Amino acid sequence: MHMRNFWILVALVGAATCSSAQWLNQPAPKTPRSKDGKPILSAPAPRTPNGKPDLSGVWEVESSPLKEIEHMMLPGGENGLGEDVPSKYFLNVFSDFPFGKEPFQPAAAAVFRERLQHRQKPPTLCAPPSLPAIDLLPAPFKFVSTPGLTMMLYEGNSNFFRQIYTDGRKLPVDPQPTWLGNYAGKWDGNWFVIDTVGFNDQGRLDAMGHFYSENLHLTERFYRRDYGHMNLQLIADDPKTYLSPVTVKVSLRLLPDTDVMESFCTEGESDLQHIYGK
Repeated sequence: MHMRNFWILVALVGAATCSSAQWLNQPAPKTPRSKDGKPILSAPAPRTPNGKPDLSGVWEVESSPLKEIEHMMLPGGENGLGEDVPSKYFLNVFSDFPFGKEPFQPAAAAVFRERLQHRQKPPTLCAPPSLPAIDLLPAPFKFVSTPGLTMMLYEGNSNFFRQIYTDGRKLPVDPQPTWLGNYAGKWDGNWFVIDTVGFNDQGRLDAMGHFYSENLHLTERFYRRDYGHMNLQLIADDPKTYLSPVTVKVSLRLLPDTDVMESFCTEGESDLQHIYGK
């Protein structure tokens, strides 16, 4: 699997993330609790005044069982990135496919094989974030729900944010390509849906480096099934690169009584000099 090159890519996406938060053990007043004060994560999901599920809180993608990803881990079972055990889809969105059998278009498959065989040393471990990899990154992010606007504040990869408007605005017809694209939100029943277009072609679907073109249309679907758990469905549709849409389903867990904190990838970074590549 070219494991040395694979872990270079993991470092690129996950370097310098942090698993702690600024306000540790700060009880949220509206959190349902048992008699001993512990959050009841199985309690019903809260709702906003308009009756929609309230997504507010600090969340993180749930880890995959170690047996499902141990063949992708560093020797000794250590992740080596300083954060929680990742989802298998963060490492490889095609982890349910045999390696080399990803549904690439033929030309894209040839490019991917060539990149694996001739890995270049990256200029930095702190490249801009890309979707949907950041949704799967094993680091906290925060939903802030307000009428007409939902904010997503990410701790990993040097603190960045997204503003998802739910005021009915349409996606641009000819958007300026960007790292995180152009996005708008809407409700589909109890599912919060984010549609994003207008990506540049520099981002990645995962840590392994599965790429996409500027034609990518990403759909993120969030469903808060109870107080402490949320479903996330990702659909990456890029017919220029893949034969069919790429669909990934993961679960998010609430990190109660905490918050996101300052985190900068460049601070204390010393790994680049040890990375293999030309």
